[in-house]
Amino acid sequence: MPRIWKFGDSVNTDDILPGKFAPFMAGEDVFQTFAFHYIRPEFAAEVRPGDLLIGGRNWGLGSSREYAPAALKKLQVGGIIAPSFARIHYRNLLNLGIPAFEADLTNVLEDGDEVSLDMASGELRRGSDVFHLPPAPEFLREALAEGSILAFYKKYQRFPGEAPADSGPTSS
Repeated sequence: MPRIWKFGDSVNTDDILPGKFAPFMAGEDVFQTFAFHYIRPEFAAEVRPGDLLIGGRNWGLGSSREYAPAALKKLQVGGIIAPSFARIHYRNLLNLGIPAFEADLTNVLEDGDEVSLDMASGELRRGSDVFHLPPAPEFLREALAEGSILAFYKKYQRFPGEAPADSGPTSS
């Protein structure tokens, strides 16, 4: 069952993955092992696939480093819930297929809480407690079904939510 990892306000991309551990510095095969190296040193070794991150306001501020969410993707983080996100970071998360929900659960969830998340309905459950997150829009659910916005584009040569390209005129 996924667990909660709780963080505070203004977690920046350098907190998520310090620049000195970027893939081109540490190596493509190990850079993710340095996620949250300075603020949660145990994170990369203990996070389990599907675990959820709960953040405070302005999650992902700072530079638009794509390798910060890439490290979380390689660690198979199941999603991030925060009251607000830095816009470029938010888009990078979605591009890589990491669901991001704008909601403030910092006062109700704690580190280690075991939860389940229904992406379609936006229901997060902890025991008998149910929290309603804004459900992912249809275009995002389409993308996540393929793994990410990027994977969707590679497969269909269009972005989720766009109509398929016209195959040309038909003859009668």
